[in-house]
Amino acid sequence: MHKKPVLVVIDVQKGFLDEKWGNSNNPECESNIKKLLNMWREADHPIVLVRHDSVSSDSPLRPGQEGNDFQDGVDGKHDLLITKSVNSAFYGTPSLNEWLKQNSYSELYICGITTNHCCETTTRMAGNLGYEVKFVLDATRTFDFKDISGNLVYAESVYQMTATNLNGEFAEIMMTSEVNL
Repeated sequence: MHKKPVLVVIDVQKGFLDEKWGNSNNPECESNIKKLLNMWREADHPIVLVRHDSVSSDSPLRPGQEGNDFQDGVDGKHDLLITKSVNSAFYGTPSLNEWLKQNSYSELYICGITTNHCCETTTRMAGNLGYEVKFVLDATRTFDFKDISGNLVYAESVYQMTATNLNGEFAEIMMTSEVNL
């Protein structure tokens, strides 16, 4: 297995800047993602960019519109671009799992938007597939949600619950400042 860790950057698209999503936590998310991208590019480590191509006609992430584009500073040198229309990057095209295996990569650092959807789902699958996963929490963000009773659950609570759910079972939770290549 290669010692080079792979950075997986999930769905950092302009459409997530749309007001339709509501209140978000962690305003430093995109800045931290750019720090990670710079670290990986300087070290010449592999980078996977993942783009959500929504099939919903009213989604700002639908292909053919500006919201589908990566946010400024995210696109750049990368080793693999995956497009997907579901939560997990492992169900995108081309196959993330096949690419990782072909290149003998075993260590993944996951970041992106949203914490509790595509980032968490990809992390759970990566852990189940046997990869060593680091979930860079402060390089993710999410939005407020309503629970099944209609009560508001603040984005920060959703964010912390994802970290709680993943830690130790599927991934090691860390912050950008703790990443040491």
